[in-house]
Amino acid sequence: MEYRYNYLNNFLKEKFGERTLKICIEGGFTCPNRDGKKGIGGCIFCSSKGSGDHLKCKDITEQVEDYLKSERSKRANRYIAYFQSFTNTYGTIEELKNKYDAALIDDRIVALDIATRPDEITDEVVALLKTYTSKYYVWVELGLQTSNENTGKVINRCYTNVDFANAVNKLKANGIDVVTHIMVGLPGETHEDIVNTVDFINSQKIDGIKIHSTYVLENTKLEELYKSGEYKTLEFEEYMDELIYIITHLRKDIVIHRFSGDPPKDLLSAPLWMNHKKWIMNGLNNRMAKENLEQGMYYKIK
Repeated sequence: MEYRYNYLNNFLKEKFGERTLKICIEGGFTCPNRDGKKGIGGCIFCSSKGSGDHLKCKDITEQVEDYLKSERSKRANRYIAYFQSFTNTYGTIEELKNKYDAALIDDRIVALDIATRPDEITDEVVALLKTYTSKYYVWVELGLQTSNENTGKVINRCYTNVDFANAVNKLKANGIDVVTHIMVGLPGETHEDIVNTVDFINSQKIDGIKIHSTYVLENTKLEELYKSGEYKTLEFEEYMDELIYIITHLRKDIVIHRFSGDPPKDLLSAPLWMNHKKWIMNGLNNRMAKENLEQGMYYKIK
């Protein structure tokens, strides 16, 4: 299928010559925004299991071995070790190395993907990650969510845009690609905030992006705001409008890794359209084709 945007599937096929799948790994990490170093309770949208609610916490090597034995793994011959939940650079260098090494157990694993916070990218962490780049394609996922510092306080992210920019620069200076996460529909945000966030992303040395629709999970601070009427989720068409804006104003070289969040169905409170991921992909592709839209067509250097 031809896409009107720089899509991850195509990027990986070009890089590795064939389909490449992610092995989602629960590394047993916590977060400085949960254990008291930076805050308590985490970001208001984050559940007790972080972004890996569907993962079962097993030995890291066992998780990888189980995946490679699964039927799903047979759809590809190349794999990415993806440390997903919480802050996967939060620990001693020895602990981090042991965990990463425990996942890199098979020659078919060609990449290492680390999700973390920008304020946990130290010189020592970067030096460790750089040691893997001779054998693996390494990239780091940094949560930004929004460039609005006030919203950052509302969602309790406990880091700044300066922290983010510093982390990007450290990683890029050492040959490590950066993928950022942004969220649409955060409390109190308007279209202007989306415009500003996209402009901020375009100004950074960003290689990839994950675009997330804000959803409400059970037993989170955001659910409390939702139930009290202080927070309202976006309607499907509202999200699609913002998604179209983001893609058409995003630099063409930035690889789009995803177009929406992927909530666990048993924990999702709202919006219920999030249970139908194909609606988003089909709606996006149809609308871009119908309106003759392409990634970056409205991007301008500022």
